[in-house]
Amino acid sequence: MRTYDLTPFYRSTVGFDRLFNLLDQTSSDGSPGYPPYNIERTGENAYRITVAVSGFAKDELSIVAKENTLTIKGEKVANETSKDKAEVIYRGIAARTFERVFQLADFVQVKNASLEHGLLHVDLVREIPEAKKPRSIPISTSAASAPQVVDGSADKAAA
Repeated sequence: MRTYDLTPFYRSTVGFDRLFNLLDQTSSDGSPGYPPYNIERTGENAYRITVAVSGFAKDELSIVAKENTLTIKGEKVANETSKDKAEVIYRGIAARTFERVFQLADFVQVKNASLEHGLLHVDLVREIPEAKKPRSIPISTSAASAPQVVDGSADKAAA
């Protein structure tokens, strides 16, 4: 079940449908809602994935970008309980291992990742190479496109 609606993005952008569809697809690991995440558009070609990773330290998280796949993993280090620590009666804050996989569109690069207040922010930018960008083709008039004879060799060959 989807908890966010990308419909406004589909209506306001042209040609990015595949990008949103690929960002929307995630692998299901038995817990499709953990951890919750948001996908935001922060600019014309800039996006941000925010994952709620409360309880995880920086060294317990890993981000791997390979080809068109972004994988975010969280692995909690097992704490050995000692006699001076309090006993947990109810554990409502999830701190289980997770793996989120996002399919990225072509030319989408990971630019930055930061961890603030229990939220992991991953900034993405779509950088299209110059060779793939559309270019303007000038239209010439028929008089300018007529072939010009450089020397008289064409007249001599015809005679």
